[in-house]
Amino acid sequence: MNWTNRLQTEKLMNTYLDHLQPYPFAKLEQLFRDLTPAAAKARIALSIGEPQHESPAFVLRAISDNLHRIANYPSTAGLPELRSTIALWLKGRYRLPDIDPDTQVLPVSGTREALFSFAQTVVAANSTALVMSPNPFYQIYEGAALLAGATPHFINCTEASGLLPDFSSVTEQQWQQCQLLYLCNPGNPTGALMPIEQFQSIIRLAQEHDFVIASDECYSEIYFDEESPPPGLLQACVAMDNHDYRNCVVFHSLSKRSNLPGLRSGFVAGDAQILRGFLQYRTYHGCAMPLHHQLGSIAAWSDEHHVIANRQQYRDKFAAVMTELEGHLPVALPEAGFYLWPKTPVSDIEFARQLYAEENVIVLPGRFLARESGGVNPGENRVRMALVAKIEDCVEAARRIAQYLEKG
Repeated sequence: MNWTNRLQTEKLMNTYLDHLQPYPFAKLEQLFRDLTPAAAKARIALSIGEPQHESPAFVLRAISDNLHRIANYPSTAGLPELRSTIALWLKGRYRLPDIDPDTQVLPVSGTREALFSFAQTVVAANSTALVMSPNPFYQIYEGAALLAGATPHFINCTEASGLLPDFSSVTEQQWQQCQLLYLCNPGNPTGALMPIEQFQSIIRLAQEHDFVIASDECYSEIYFDEESPPPGLLQACVAMDNHDYRNCVVFHSLSKRSNLPGLRSGFVAGDAQILRGFLQYRTYHGCAMPLHHQLGSIAAWSDEHHVIANRQQYRDKFAAVMTELEGHLPVALPEAGFYLWPKTPVSDIEFARQLYAEENVIVLPGRFLARESGGVNPGENRVRMALVAKIEDCVEAARRIAQYLEKG
């Protein structure tokens, strides 16, 4: 490329793109590039959190029965029936006295897209703007901050902080510079749960310093005790008489709850003023959910039986896998979600490479999910294991991990 063409290309490109890091799975592919796993062992991937349980048949029927609606443009705000169904689900799930489906609920085409684009709505780009998130974290949070013209600030989640963000490490000046705080509850990859009281302390900080809280609650429906579901941000708002959910929004999805990752269906709910701006942004963004997907989503949000059955499948897998790993790998049962976040006896990089080469099992090095902050990378010497495959595959992967560790 000559200098003239290079200058023209640089002028055409958003320079914020230069700050984006490769996605964790691109790093993983590069990590394994020089390795050839044992051909006699079928590959088992525990790296990607893509649910493999069967999608609900009644949802698929609702979609197929309404394929003719593909001839109609959907509205960005979504069908009133979908917003009402979501509002009803939220009220029941989190014991909310009220939530307005017309102003406080907005369907989105998958929460990954919404979590990213949300920052473009609420962040005013300047040299001091901070977007905070847990560390380790879902990489969309970082990309959203950078493309919104803000600086990411990572709050470490370590054993010392109960695998929750150590908010005590944030200075008063940093809170003043904060425009958006991403939370993830249950945590990805830690599986840790924020208690209501911690939610409330952060809500008070958001109101004091006027920043927005975006609570990613996409794993909220995968937990162990049917009598103790994970708490949520809106639930914490109501408990402190913040009934208009000021400064607070939550993100939910059907991907994990209902095993429908390809449907790309979720919602955002909370502060009506914030959602008004987000709706305006999305109208220009052009990301309305297809009508047949909306109708399938209504069916999914209206039923809890398949969700309860889904949770039981995960309980069974965790029990079986933990039995196989016991005495071999220091790993604790998460509070919720479908990830294990064990420490590794060697570096997470070496562990992942050797496990792939010798056992054809793929796990994700923890450092790929975190950034150095405060002189440490809280993901180092841990790996993420997603128990999303069939139970027999998860158990076989655990046996191979145990065999690999016994050889070491």
